Amino acid sequence: MDLQAIWFFLWGLLWAVFFMLDGYDLGAGALMPVLAKNERDRRMILNASGPFWDGNEVWLITAGGATFAAFPAAYAAMFSGLYTALMLLLFMLILRGVSFEFRGKVESAAWQRTWDWLHVVSSFVVALLLGVAFANIFRGLPLDEQGIFQGGLLTLLNPYGLAGGVLFVIMFFLHGALWLGLRTDGELQKRSQAVAEKLWIAFAIVLVLFLAYTAVETQLFSNYLRWPVLLIVPLLAVIGLIATRTFLGSRRMWPAMGASALTIVAVTFFGIIGLFPALLPSRLNPGWSVTAYNSSSSELTLTIMLVVVAIFVPIVIAYQTWAHLMFAKPMGDEDLDHEEAY
Repeated sequence: MDLQAIWFFLWGLLWAVFFMLDGYDLGAGALMPVLAKNERDRRMILNASGPFWDGNEVWLITAGGATFAAFPAAYAAMFSGLYTALMLLLFMLILRGVSFEFRGKVESAAWQRTWDWLHVVSSFVVALLLGVAFANIFRGLPLDEQGIFQGGLLTLLNPYGLAGGVLFVIMFFLHGALWLGLRTDGELQKRSQAVAEKLWIAFAIVLVLFLAYTAVETQLFSNYLRWPVLLIVPLLAVIGLIATRTFLGSRRMWPAMGASALTIVAVTFFGIIGLFPALLPSRLNPGWSVTAYNSSSSELTLTIMLVVVAIFVPIVIAYQTWAHLMFAKPMGDEDLDHEEAY
């Protein structure tokens, strides 16, 4: 496998890990109005993600940085053509981070409720925008021969793009409900687990419909028809989905989270493998697509980056694994009394 292909799949892996990790705190935040019945519940939801949310978003920065360094032409096309959508995404991520920190700075119910709603809205919009963005990439963007985006923000709000947004929102909702069913206690934990069971049904239905729509609207299945062995990837998504419901039914929440994470990674890689070698397919003319080969940096740059990734990514994974193990047990009232708690 050449360096361009290796970096294409590393690029996909970075996005998959970001969705797997940040997906649960985005989902948990957006579900606050559904699950929280009082101030304690709202604080429990925030603190369930508290030790992790900023570390999870490191993977988004890494994915963007890898795009810039490994595929600069793709980065240029993406961050110029999708500038408005990406700035909105960035603004929502900033607002969400501020909501964590500012909520508890003033002892006022109105102040806290304001930041709670900003947290809910920003979490929901981030999940929606990510789904819309990737669905449009799967569908193909209106890129001309110079890789210039021929459209605007409304171009992205097509039926297939919005369907991808709905898929991501429900997928993250399920992941977030499972996380709260793992990290919280009492009635909030029971409500989270019950809502997760309902969301599982919704996600299974939407996923099947989205795949059927994908077969009509995109060329993602072409690589799978050419190399049937690749069908192991969507099969893993199905296995993860079934395992999620099985573990959830027996209230084994850590295995349920793991199975949900497998589903998210497999769903992401279904699209990534279907795209290869195109990073940004052109809907106007397939020959104008931005690919791993016509947009990549030099062989030397890709080699140096590969060495850096091989050294530092395992360190980041080890740190995040340690952090999740440190906060593995469900929270209680004593955790809300800590000075560092939100």
